[in-house]
Amino acid sequence: MFPFLLSTHQIPSMGSGNSTTVTEFVLVGFTSSPELRALLFTLFSVSYVTVLLGNAGLLLIIHFDARLHTPMYFFLRHLSFVDLCYSSAIVPKALNSFVTGDGTISFLECAVQFCVFGGMLTTECCLLAVMAYDRFVAVCKPLLYTVTMSDGVCTGLLACSYASGFLNSLIQTICTFSLPFCGANQVDHFFCDITPLVKLSCTETRSNETIILASACIIGVSSFLTTLISYLYIFTAILGIPSPQGRRKTFSTCTSHLTAISIFFGTLIFMYLRPKPSYSAQQDKAVSVLYTLVIPMVNPMIYSLRNKEVKEALRRRLPVTVSGWHLPTLPSPKNLA
Repeated sequence: MFPFLLSTHQIPSMGSGNSTTVTEFVLVGFTSSPELRALLFTLFSVSYVTVLLGNAGLLLIIHFDARLHTPMYFFLRHLSFVDLCYSSAIVPKALNSFVTGDGTISFLECAVQFCVFGGMLTTECCLLAVMAYDRFVAVCKPLLYTVTMSDGVCTGLLACSYASGFLNSLIQTICTFSLPFCGANQVDHFFCDITPLVKLSCTETRSNETIILASACIIGVSSFLTTLISYLYIFTAILGIPSPQGRRKTFSTCTSHLTAISIFFGTLIFMYLRPKPSYSAQQDKAVSVLYTLVIPMVNPMIYSLRNKEVKEALRRRLPVTVSGWHLPTLPSPKNLA
């Protein structure tokens, strides 16, 4: 499928007639200290288990509760799936390196990790914009909501989100991994990210970086503008509601999504749209933890703890209380059929 990934990456060595073969990279990670690696392993493990349980739980709740079979929760279910995927593309490899102290990753594995992570992250960006549009229609055009957000429209918007995400990721993967890497293979990160990889190239990268930036900006800026414009209309409509109670009730339908997009876009803007001189490897690693672990971990909390419909669905699924703790009940065989 990608010839440049399936062959050995050979390029002339600088200053000699021999050639250097790059078949693998070494992820430097956070630290070489065994004690700190053990601490990081514990923190990452707990966070990753929370990501798995939270997002899988939200997926199951939406799937089994018929009251949540609406456009908003249709997109939320896929948001949970995307969070699971891009976190799983990064964290297991990081956990393995914390245990073994070996950050070696093959050239192909690095490219696949880069592509999957980038595709899912960009898809989430598009999904959040689609969900903002869904809230715009629900608040500003409630009488047309069922027609505007029909099953066919929702499926089309979802397909466009995935297609845009992986097209952008494919462009970035080809531009990054077609660069020549002349021997240096130490990636100063805990996963294969674009900035430390491009730094390893031994040739002029300006044209590749321009294509990468243009591709990312088309998706990122269009998603951000869609979200921003949708919420400008939403806030205008809310301010036009005469009743304070009505304004609060309408605004409450958007708070979960508004919180999620603020965290997501705020993190990505800080991470990727800073001036080049302000980049710091250690700072980038710390910020990367936000969108590889923290965002996928807090999204289910945001959409469950701050969402009345999800909390009611949880109560219906967790009806048995013992000493103040809710015990889960299994879905009936009829629902599983």
